[in-house]
Amino acid sequence: MKFLLPLSLSFLSLLSISATAQTPTPAAAQTSPKGTATAKFKTSAVCDMCKARIEKSLAYEKGVQSAVLDVPTQIVTVTYKTDKTTPAALRTAVQKTGYDADDLTADTRAYNRLPDCCKKTNAVH
Repeated sequence: MKFLLPLSLSFLSLLSISATAQTPTPAAAQTSPKGTATAKFKTSAVCDMCKARIEKSLAYEKGVQSAVLDVPTQIVTVTYKTDKTTPAALRTAVQKTGYDADDLTADTRAYNRLPDCCKKTNAVH
């Protein structure tokens, strides 16, 4: 009986070592699948409401997998499927939401509908 306990413990430790050896490395998990790309462009967003509005509008665009706006730098990072959309179409989507996107100025009508705190003439808060 004394022999059975150490034997079973050593067997369990071997199983745990082999299980951890088969898990993928973090670098392998970060590789993007073929057909996807990432685009970054500067916006005129100034607050967290802007962040929510831009990320939500980009989520509805065809082919967008993720959109994240960094408010302090005003840069939106979009991961998208290259066969479904283009960076130009993504910039146009941001423009139609009421914000500048790189060299494209915001759509006037959409900009006028933004809350006062989200307008680019407002001080950054």
